[in-house]
Amino acid sequence: MEAVAIVTGLALLQLFVFAFQVGKMRVKHGVKAPAVSGHEEFERMFRVHMNTLEQIVIFLPALWLFALYVNPLIAAGLGLLFIIGRFVYRASYLVDPGKRSMGFTLGWLPMMALLIGGMIGALLKML
Repeated sequence: MEAVAIVTGLALLQLFVFAFQVGKMRVKHGVKAPAVSGHEEFERMFRVHMNTLEQIVIFLPALWLFALYVNPLIAAGLGLLFIIGRFVYRASYLVDPGKRSMGFTLGWLPMMALLIGGMIGALLKML
């Protein structure tokens, strides 16, 4: 389970880094809080952060469900794929939001595998 805890920490650290980058973009482009629009570069980084926040709400419980009911090392591996996918998503979204699908898919597929696998594992343990 230690590997899952490390992946959890990495995902939270990634979310923090994205939040920090939003703050840097605010300063760089003079977008004063609470505004969430004002410069395209800021808006793109803001959306990367918000999309990651939206997905982490599903990802983290799914990661732990899978680890508990299926296999912690596989969960950690899928979790790393999710994190890599979020970095790919960030890189592509900042250049051209229309080209974000590869990064989104790289994060979404392992997240769904964790969620569905964890639910099936829990169901099987219950039976």
